[in-house]
Amino acid sequence: MSIDFGSEWMKVAVVAPGVPMEIALNKESKRKTPAAVSFRNNERTFGEDALTNGVRFPVTNFYYLLDLLGKKIDNPIVELYKTRFPFYTIEADEERNTIVFRYDEETTYSVEELVGQMLGNARDLAAAHTDQRIKDCVITVPPFFNQAERRAILTAAQLSGLKVLSLMSSNAAVALNHGMFRRKEINSTVQNILFYDLGASSATATIAAYQSVKTKDRGYSETNPQVTILGMGYDRTLGGLEMQLRLRDYLAAKFTAVKKTSNDVYQSPRAMAKLFKEAGRLMKVLSANSEHVSQVEGVLDEEDFRVMVKREDFESVCEDVFQRIRAPVDSALISAGMDITTIDQFIIVGGTTRVPRVQSLLQEVWGHELGKNINTDEAAAMGAVYRAADLGQGFKVKKFHVKESVVFPIEVDFEREVETQEGTKVTKTVKRSLFPTGNTYPQKKVMTFNKHNSDFVFSVNYGNNEHLSKQETRAASVQNVSVVLVKGVTAAFKKHKEEGNEAKGIKAHFSMDDSGVLSLVDMEAVFEKTVVVDEATTTASTTGQQEESTLSKLGNTISKLFSGSEDEDKAGETKENQTTETEPNQSNNNNKKEEKDNKEEDKDNNKGSVMKEKQVIVKETLNYTVTYLDIPDLTPDSLHISKKKLEDINTAEVNRRERESARNTLESYIMDAQDRLYQQEYEAATTEQEREQIRQLCTQLDEWLYEEGFEEATSVYRVKLSELMSLFEPVKDRVQQHRDRPEALQALMDMLNASSMFVGRAREAPQEQQFFTDVEITAIDKLIVDTQKWLEEKSELQSNTPLWEDPKLTLTDIGEKWSALDREIKYLINKAKIVKAKKDREAAEAKIKEEKEEKEKKEKNKKKTNQTEKQEKQDEEVIKEDVEKKGDGEKDETVSSNTDDPLNIFQETDQENDAEADRRKETEEEEEKEEEEEEGVEEIGDEDSSEHTEL
Repeated sequence: MSIDFGSEWMKVAVVAPGVPMEIALNKESKRKTPAAVSFRNNERTFGEDALTNGVRFPVTNFYYLLDLLGKKIDNPIVELYKTRFPFYTIEADEERNTIVFRYDEETTYSVEELVGQMLGNARDLAAAHTDQRIKDCVITVPPFFNQAERRAILTAAQLSGLKVLSLMSSNAAVALNHGMFRRKEINSTVQNILFYDLGASSATATIAAYQSVKTKDRGYSETNPQVTILGMGYDRTLGGLEMQLRLRDYLAAKFTAVKKTSNDVYQSPRAMAKLFKEAGRLMKVLSANSEHVSQVEGVLDEEDFRVMVKREDFESVCEDVFQRIRAPVDSALISAGMDITTIDQFIIVGGTTRVPRVQSLLQEVWGHELGKNINTDEAAAMGAVYRAADLGQGFKVKKFHVKESVVFPIEVDFEREVETQEGTKVTKTVKRSLFPTGNTYPQKKVMTFNKHNSDFVFSVNYGNNEHLSKQETRAASVQNVSVVLVKGVTAAFKKHKEEGNEAKGIKAHFSMDDSGVLSLVDMEAVFEKTVVVDEATTTASTTGQQEESTLSKLGNTISKLFSGSEDEDKAGETKENQTTETEPNQSNNNNKKEEKDNKEEDKDNNKGSVMKEKQVIVKETLNYTVTYLDIPDLTPDSLHISKKKLEDINTAEVNRRERESARNTLESYIMDAQDRLYQQEYEAATTEQEREQIRQLCTQLDEWLYEEGFEEATSVYRVKLSELMSLFEPVKDRVQQHRDRPEALQALMDMLNASSMFVGRAREAPQEQQFFTDVEITAIDKLIVDTQKWLEEKSELQSNTPLWEDPKLTLTDIGEKWSALDREIKYLINKAKIVKAKKDREAAEAKIKEEKEEKEKKEKNKKKTNQTEKQEKQDEEVIKEDVEKKGDGEKDETVSSNTDDPLNIFQETDQENDAEADRRKETEEEEEKEEEEEEGVEEIGDEDSSEHTEL
């Protein structure tokens, strides 16, 4: 889940298996919940209930707590809070000098404890919305939160039992929400968008740059969109709360002017709370209307208040507030080094941007139409839940890189002795920049101390913030962060000096995580050791080490770019400190064994080998202690006490709910019993003595419940309820038996009739439908007869039993008999289905087999017929061939007879005969031609014929 924890409202978004990213609704089915908690009469309430309670008893309701996180008692923001809400009793914590709220003589609440309870309520809302247990979360914080404020909200989350995956600046969450649904619009060209967020208590202007970047992860390169925060400007006291307070004071002045009472309305916390609530409602109405009638009942001394308020009146009382609207935009442009013309879009966020005057002022700054294409209330929550799904396990989302930037620069300060020109030694403070303004995070850095050979101390402080006003410098508390005491340096240097190792400095590993929280990860002393190795046997293994050494040299070269001091005058002192952007990758040889220095012995043992000296880096971990100077962390004892306090509150709340539930259950049962005893069916099912006994007990419990038993323990209510139930439950059961018996008997009779019909049909079924054995038919028949006999006996016995006695024919017995018949009938029906299906299957298989055989027979006959036809065809072809051969033989004989034979003496006679034949042939051809010409003429009829045909 994500929690957009604001000053006035809290929005919770969830993502779970089967539940997409969406806003979790509260018990009023609203999408946002007031960030308020109230205590009244040992009862804790949240949200709307807390505000309602706070109107009547303002001192018991705590809200607008976000700005108080990580603040000392003397902070200007705390002073402003006291001015705005003077009815609170605020004290200083003895150990940490932070603020605590005095609730009563024995109870106080720190800001972390109150915020922790509201975060726990957010978890409950998310769990109720998803019906799943939720623990992992991303919490949004204002981007101008310093280190102490970020640690404070992490402490609050720890008290509530939440696992914070990351803190996320609200402006970065809004920027992520804007970009994650516009991935296709993001490319290699940079798009600059200015987000103006005007909330309840602060205003923030952020310049975000969108661009597609190519990253390499696990050997794979991919291109994903990225949003980078380039610049940011803010005003931590400009917001809707300031406008609401101005309007509240305006209404109070109008109420005082009518002089309905002599008492001062400003001295009445309850009256001012009512006017404050009305001012909040009036602000929303005047955003859409030019005027509205304000009405408040019983403001003071039961006097009502009614006045007409115009939008011009609201704008006039807030004129000085509106003049501060533009300042965050200018600050954002200056910090980014940009001009308003380089901005591609100007998008407004936050509930207070709905005020028309605010929009008109921003439009004057921008010069174009303002962007209103994102949800002003839910953008941060939806962006943060996308980040939570990305960081959490079990979800895979499309990558969208977010690069937040450092608002307050962080530097490291330490002291060292330097020699002056006169030869004297003086202590000098050296400052080194660690995370300058605009540095993106998460990021790791390493700082090297080259001239310390004994235990020493250095400080982590905020850097130069001259651009901030004195008021803002005090409010942001950008001074000291922590002091680090490094131990074990003297012993480590002494040890390695005796071994002849050369010191290479002390490295401090810093990390600024996803939450923007700075931490010191490790301190180690680095030494260089000379060893003798066999060059021939270690050539392959040292290749990778040489590459690492190259990277180490490159890292040292980069680190020199970040070294140097403004306070140093000598060039030789530039090596005092080195800081690298990323942690150098140096080989760790702590576990490598030392080799022998006797070269002669090595030569004897390794003949032909070449020995060579090699430099090895040795690291030794140092002990260190971090002491926070801004806001000390809770000690283990204090943390345990706060956790125990919240656990006791939660336990008391659970017990209260159980007690109320038990009391309500007992009260409802008493009223139900009293009402039922006057109903006709209950009177018939009870004796006068029973009714009197139950009524008497109900009267006693009712009187006890509203007098001394109202605040009894849950167990007492349950005992009282069991006493009453022992008397009344038998009556209820008896009435229920009489009421439901006719329907149950009818169901049993229907089952008996159906069973008898089933048995009859089974016996009369034809042979092919005989699915059951004689034993089965006999058994079911016997069961039917026995059930009928039992029913007749029990029905007669019940008819002779008075209604106020326990029934002899119960619903349970009827149900058992019905179930027995139903079970047997279902068994037989299932068996019949199985047997019938088996027979049908066998019949179908036989039919398929028969059809297959018939088909094979037909195919065989068809094959035989085809063979016969083929044989006949072959015989015909043979005969045809014989005929053709015979004809060819006769022709050959004729030709041969006409062939010239020199032995034939009648050749001339033959020639004459052939000539005659040719003459006869020509005559026949002429006659046939004449006949064909005559057949080609069509007759058209006689002259007298009336029918003519045109050719």
